[in-house]
This record gives sequence, structure tokens and C-alpha cells, in this order.
Amino acid sequence: MLELGVKFLISYFIGSLMGAIIVGKLRGGVDIRTMGSGNAGGTNALRSVGFTFALGVVIIDVGKGALAAGWVPGLVGAMQDHVPLWCGFAAVFGHCYPVWHGFRGGKGAATLIGTFIVLGPELILPIILVWAWVLVMSGYVGLSTMIAASSVPVWLGITRLPEDQPLFIYSAIMALYVIRWHRSNIQRMREGAEHRNTRVMLFSGHRGAANDERS
Repeated sequence: MLELGVKFLISYFIGSLMGAIIVGKLRGGVDIRTMGSGNAGGTNALRSVGFTFALGVVIIDVGKGALAAGWVPGLVGAMQDHVPLWCGFAAVFGHCYPVWHGFRGGKGAATLIGTFIVLGPELILPIILVWAWVLVMSGYVGLSTMIAASSVPVWLGITRLPEDQPLFIYSAIMALYVIRWHRSNIQRMREGAEHRNTRVMLFSGHRGAANDERS
């Protein structure tokens, strides 16, 4: 139990290293939490600063999820089956509530993808396809992320239970957290104030515009 607790904390501390803050410091002190939606994640980085900045953010955030789920569990003692799942959860939780940055983080999607690279690499392509499909149909990044995350436990429940029950439980819990962490997006969609990228939509009458609603 002590070993699990130590690995959980290490993973949480790794998750608390925010890609947006790290890249911002390398770029002269840019803090995207003061820009756009105020979220310290790749989407806000892309909208507020640009592609190169956002790419660096995503690489770090995905990488720390993979590091926590793939490297930390084997640091000390014997590798137990459930430890990578706990370490993955800790990294995502750390991203959303980073101790290094006043517990003000992002929404966990990129770090969650990083954990799936280790825990279920065969899930990555379907997740990306679902995310892209919802995005081109709706134009909402937040909605795409929530549905993509929710599709994982549904798929596992249909195709891989009871063999992959631990991964199913992990993905179901993380999907609920992703939805919770996107509750501000849900509220803005209800109010008609959510950023909508009509340029990527297949069926949009405003394809030439960057968006048709306030961010």
C-alpha cells in the first residue's frame, strides 16, 4: 500500500507539470491562463497563441500521461496490474489540479490520451476518429472531447468485458471526470456562447468564418 501511495504521488507531481506553463516560460513568460478561455490546455493555447505553442503544450501533456502510466509503476518493487491505472489517474488529476500552479490546470484530455498510449494503445486511433467526427459535425472541441472520452468505456463494455474490466472501470471513471471538467463548456453551449469552429464543419453555412459564436 505504501508503494502504491508513493507511485501515486510521483505520478501526481508529474501530472502537475503543466505543458502550457512550461512552454509559456520558454516563450518569455506567456501565461495562457490569462488569455482566451483561461484554460491551461492545448485548445486554448492554439486559439490564443498559435500552432507551434499549442504543439509543445500537447507533446508535454501527452508525454507526462504516458510517463506516469508506463514508467512510474516499475520504479520500485514488483509491477502489479492495477498500479499503471492508478498512476494514470494520478497524472490526469495532477494536470487538472496542479500543486505547482495553485491547483489551476487544464481539463485532462491530452494527459488522458497519454495514459491510453500505455494502457490501451489500440484505442488511440478510434478515440481520434470519434473526436474528429464529432468536431466536423458540431464544431465544438469540448463536445468532441467529452464524446470521444465517453466512447471508450462503451466500446470496451461491448467488446472486451469481462477480460478488460480494470481498463473498463478506469475509462468509465475518467470519462465522468472529463465531462465534469468540461462543465463550463456545457454551460456555454446551453447559453449559445461556446466557441464554435465552423471552418472544420462539413455542414456549415459559414465555412469561411473562424467561428460563429463568442469564445
